Amino acid sequence: MVQPAPTLQLRSSAEIPQIGLGTWPMDDAEAAAAVEAAIGIGYRHFDTAENYGNERGVGEGIRRSGIARSEVFVTTKFNRKWHSRDGVREALRHSVERLGTEYVDLLLIHWPNPDQDRFVEAFVGMRELLDEGLIRAAGVSNFKPAHLQRLLAEDLVPDVNQVHLDPYRPRHDVREADAGSGIVTESWSPIGRGGDLLAEPVLTALADKYGKTPAQVVLRWHVANGFVTIPKSGNPERMRRNLDVFDFELDADEVAAVDALADPAAPLTDSDEFGH
Repeated sequence: MVQPAPTLQLRSSAEIPQIGLGTWPMDDAEAAAAVEAAIGIGYRHFDTAENYGNERGVGEGIRRSGIARSEVFVTTKFNRKWHSRDGVREALRHSVERLGTEYVDLLLIHWPNPDQDRFVEAFVGMRELLDEGLIRAAGVSNFKPAHLQRLLAEDLVPDVNQVHLDPYRPRHDVREADAGSGIVTESWSPIGRGGDLLAEPVLTALADKYGKTPAQVVLRWHVANGFVTIPKSGNPERMRRNLDVFDFELDADEVAAVDALADPAAPLTDSDEFGH
């Protein structure tokens, strides 16, 4: 078993493990097997979503493992059809039914869907769920600074903003907006989505220096920046490596060298245009 990830304290006081297991695009059977194996490896944080169609599998994997529900941190997200004060309550009801749990640790608005312009109302409903103890933390996903500002103007502050972020896509504007309000930045697809990131000479050189893989160096860069991150894998050995990044540290110059990989041309999904 690998050393479990350290935790960060959210604004709500919930403790979130800094590395979790992403589960998109696993189906229920794949998610159940991956989550069960991951718990045995040392994972205590699992990320799912209504739109992934695998919440049942995530819940089944937790039950198969025999671990107490209180020992794991579960994140799920809801779609645009639930963007209303009462809708989020219904979304949560469906999610906990599929997960087979009484609560979720972190509930996220999956995409802002600004064309619909109801994410502020949705977050009001989420804060009510938080006050009632039905969720332990409330956050958002794929929110740009302008979307966050709409919430902040209503004194609504998410615990987490989960965004596509890796060394090619450092998302400095989002990170600065998050940090300015005490919001934890969480990165999805943290080690790139194809392309040549893991072949970059700076990463291969650091991997050789520390006896790690380039992917482990990238994940350590996320940790060094204070992010929560959720690499996805269904392969137990890769899952083990993804969690095994707490026995070395990158110094400030090495973090800066990875920072220098930023590519302004790296594609990003525009959350003003895309959503579900």
